[in-house]
Amino acid sequence: MRAATLTAFGAPLTVQEVPDPRAGGGEVLVEVCAAGVPPYAAEVFSGGRKYPLEPPVVPGTGGVGRVVTLGPDATRLRVGDLVWCDCTVRSRDDALTPDIALQGWSSRGEGGAGLARYLHDGAFAERMRLPTENVFPLPPEAEEDPARWASLGIYAIPYGGLRAGGLEAGETLLVSGATGNLGSAAAAAALAMGAGRVIAPGRDRAVLGLLAERFGARVRPVELTGDRAADTAAPSAAAAGPIDMAIDLLPPAAPAAATRAAAMTVREYGRIVLMGGVGMLGGADLALPYPWLMRNSVTVRGQWMYPRSTLPGLIRILASGTLGLGAERLRTFPLDAVNEAVSYAAAHGGPFDRTVLTPAAG
Repeated sequence: MRAATLTAFGAPLTVQEVPDPRAGGGEVLVEVCAAGVPPYAAEVFSGGRKYPLEPPVVPGTGGVGRVVTLGPDATRLRVGDLVWCDCTVRSRDDALTPDIALQGWSSRGEGGAGLARYLHDGAFAERMRLPTENVFPLPPEAEEDPARWASLGIYAIPYGGLRAGGLEAGETLLVSGATGNLGSAAAAAALAMGAGRVIAPGRDRAVLGLLAERFGARVRPVELTGDRAADTAAPSAAAAGPIDMAIDLLPPAAPAAATRAAAMTVREYGRIVLMGGVGMLGGADLALPYPWLMRNSVTVRGQWMYPRSTLPGLIRILASGTLGLGAERLRTFPLDAVNEAVSYAAAHGGPFDRTVLTPAAG
């Protein structure tokens, strides 16, 4: 089969013939129909983000595939099924604190690194093998446009964070990083889940306007000015009431002060979910004040990716149209144009911009 391989950090991806993967017991082999290219992929491949990938490696963060072969433990899947291929792999020998790897992308700790060495290659290839539990059947609607359904990988992250924070219908949510790729997806997912209001702070006036235009009065844009006092007060004023929950999805280059300001808008007994990259490149710590957390009974929850149970619910929401994919700005690339796709994704990483590889298309 053909695959795009990262031979070394800083080198362009090389499309070449590699041996077909072979699925063992407890695994599924899929033909990759569509694989999303994250906007920050170029930073990973350059080595700038210092992800624990071990070249040579076929990268990729999951995608839409069609089942080719199944292991004996699969009882519902069938050859030919269109499925979502989740890259979040968990060890099977510790249900309480499993090691985690993102297949073809990243890992956590030495146990996660071991998983990544075994399930080394990701979705930038014509075929991919995955654990059986990482394959999720997609509804008939996905057959019409599999590439558009590759957006599922973007929505799964904030949706998992919103579920972890216990977002309830009618609540007010603040999205820190709302003008970004993941943050805008969080706003859309929260509204689909029944949020009463979404507070969207940011500096990009055009993007804030796009969010307000797309979602209407339930989204309250807040243009940040750089004045610390004003930027701290403005979200609460826009909410016109208590902020029940804040979710942070800012990238590694963002200052911790921005996350801190957003977090401290939540009400007494409010919740904060941290899913971004703040601090990963060094710099100041988040430093939330102990007395404020304690006296206001605020819950702080870190969440890396999402539990497996998140995905069936998200697929149902997408199939129902409650969370629509029709307005996504989609650009597809064949496997041979993978480096062009990586560059395009870096330049088009705003709200609802999706860059997708279609490896099995030819």
